Amino acid sequence: MTTETAGTTPLMGVPVAAATKTSRPRRHARTKRASGWTYILILVLTAFFVGPFIWLVLAALKAPGEWTAVPVHVLPSVPQWNNFVAAVTQMNFAAYTANSLFVASIYSVLITLSSAVVGFGFARLRAPGKKAMFLVLMSTMMLPQILTLLPTYVMFSQIGLINTYWPWVLWGLAASPYMVFLFRQFYTTLPRELEDAAIVDGAGWGRIFFSIFLPLSRPVLLTSFLLSFMWAWGDFIGPALFLDLDRTTLAVAITAWYQDPAGNVIPTVQAAAAVLYIVPVLLIFFGFQRYFIRSSIGSGIKG
Repeated sequence: MTTETAGTTPLMGVPVAAATKTSRPRRHARTKRASGWTYILILVLTAFFVGPFIWLVLAALKAPGEWTAVPVHVLPSVPQWNNFVAAVTQMNFAAYTANSLFVASIYSVLITLSSAVVGFGFARLRAPGKKAMFLVLMSTMMLPQILTLLPTYVMFSQIGLINTYWPWVLWGLAASPYMVFLFRQFYTTLPRELEDAAIVDGAGWGRIFFSIFLPLSRPVLLTSFLLSFMWAWGDFIGPALFLDLDRTTLAVAITAWYQDPAGNVIPTVQAAAAVLYIVPVLLIFFGFQRYFIRSSIGSGIKG
């Protein structure tokens, strides 16, 4: 018959304190190795996403001869800052920027408000078939945009909306399935007592939405606006299809200008214009990214 002494493990006779001290360095080593691989993965992904933008900036600082040089010159021998000056002066850069700003702003404001209204309806109102309608709405996210582009062009052409900004107004009023999902998920996390107290005070659903729920959804509102703005700012197919060169946006104008007297595209000046085109959106996104993260976390709390 064996007896167990205090402070030892059964059968093995190893002191508990000694076993604990031995296991701690092993766990610490495993944690350090896992953290190291995590940092390596983050660095690889960062290089994968940031690399094209860095290459674009380097291309914008090269001379035309360095762009076509073989072997490839990674770094410019002498930075050509005049490429940025040429990008602004060789076309009406300010006018096309204003066109892009107008299109992106009006689309973002309208689609954010319309998506908030639809999301509020799905989250707080009771109606038969609401879940089925929400599933149908979410399923439209699987449809590629190119599939509906041609019918949309034919429809807008028949009602005389080509070469106008009305398509972006109508698209904004139609709401976005993804934005509706964001608002719906956020509104479902708010307590039911909010509208119950307002209804007792005689408020209607319109007043409840605009006075209570809309002010509370500032993080989601800002996230929806930023995502919509970046999509409209970077859209190329829509402006190229629906607008002529005078009314088009900066994304299309960059591809149509910057040519030498022989009609050949000047890629270094085009790259400089692309950098100027991207930088404002990057600044806006990084300036408000905390709201985007907060909204993404809050929207996934409740299904």
